[in-house]
Amino acid sequence: MTVSLERRTVAEFVGTAFLLAAVVGSGIMRERLAAGSVAIGLLANTIATGAALVALILAFGPISGGHFNPAVTLADASLGGLGWRQVPAYLIAQVTGAFSGVATAHMMFGAPVFAASHHLRSGGAQVFSESASGKYLAGGFRAMA
Repeated sequence: MTVSLERRTVAEFVGTAFLLAAVVGSGIMRERLAAGSVAIGLLANTIATGAALVALILAFGPISGGHFNPAVTLADASLGGLGWRQVPAYLIAQVTGAFSGVATAHMMFGAPVFAASHHLRSGGAQVFSESASGKYLAGGFRAMA
């Protein structure tokens, strides 16, 4: 059965929104509940994020591939798994879903809906980790198919 592009992009939007709400929400909870214990806070944040990602991939993977990340979409397209004509629709769904998920998490915890980060995240390590994770995830998806 072929799933329409519209249905796949809705799945990417919803999956990305839920994933970002889980990631940001668990990060906010870590800040509020860890009582200064960075290790416990990071462990809780990691478990929540991993569990959300697994659940979302299982739920939406059969529909859209469960990318939820532009790096994964681009890696999947570069490996021939997703047609390049479909990439813009996926990217738009993921970016708008990400903003929606972050806004939702912030509203749930009474934080400003959008605010600039105070943490600098840049450089070669950031670029490498984003591109490597996308390629490895896309390769893993293709191996499971």
